[in-house]
Amino acid sequence: MAEAGDGRVDLHNHLIPGVDDGARSLEDSRVGIRRLRQAGVTAIITTPHLAGSVTLDPDRFEDLMDRVDAAWAELSRMASDEFPALRLERGHEVALDDPDTRFDDPRVRLAGTSYALVEWPRFNPPPAAELALQRIRTQGIRPLIAHVERYQGAERDLTRVARWKEAGAYVQVSYGSLLGQYGPVARSVAQRLLERGWVDVLATDLHPLPGSNVYLEDAEELLHRADGGEVFQTLSSINPGLILEDREPMPATPLILAPGFWRRFKGLIRRR
Repeated sequence: MAEAGDGRVDLHNHLIPGVDDGARSLEDSRVGIRRLRQAGVTAIITTPHLAGSVTLDPDRFEDLMDRVDAAWAELSRMASDEFPALRLERGHEVALDDPDTRFDDPRVRLAGTSYALVEWPRFNPPPAAELALQRIRTQGIRPLIAHVERYQGAERDLTRVARWKEAGAYVQVSYGSLLGQYGPVARSVAQRLLERGWVDVLATDLHPLPGSNVYLEDAEELLHRADGGEVFQTLSSINPGLILEDREPMPATPLILAPGFWRRFKGLIRRR
């Protein structure tokens, strides 16, 4: 097993074909993996969507898992044959639509570790979000909140994110958000989170459809221009690698920037 930090690790993407709004076919999956490999990714945890309420209905859950298992087997065979140097694992992006969502099945968690990638449904965190996160922790699960910068209200009150971290959660931000993929509000929130040192992991959230972009190399260039090369290494390689090994991520160093830095580089996005 590679040591944490030896290569980039992407632990939020949608590469399993035909199971959600990500890859529609095995060819989409192949193109997505190729893009990630070209960006220096050496290990992937792929994370199709899963409604947490499904984990409470054994019949629905097993029906869904049978479908995901079959598509995962197809993806694994292709990756093993065509990308033999790649480590490929699975998990889910779990929408917390029920406070009693279960994580006891290892297929729900990130590579079977004690970490689970979770999200708030419809990008709208509930008022009792901290309690939901604490409830997950009582199951022995460490929640990693997906694309924190995109939730409603984050632009007005970043202290909500601080409360989620105090409740035992970790924070994932998408590379593309730093470059404006999801609009100026998500970009601003992502940048402010980096400045505070509140981001634990960067990930692609890649849906490998025509025209999609991983944005990883653009984000790396942006952070290097901000003298944030060490921060980028921590968030793109070291911390996701530690999570893959079921270890505690390192705290990120706050990004100290000159006034007006983000404004000068708003137009950095390049199509790769």
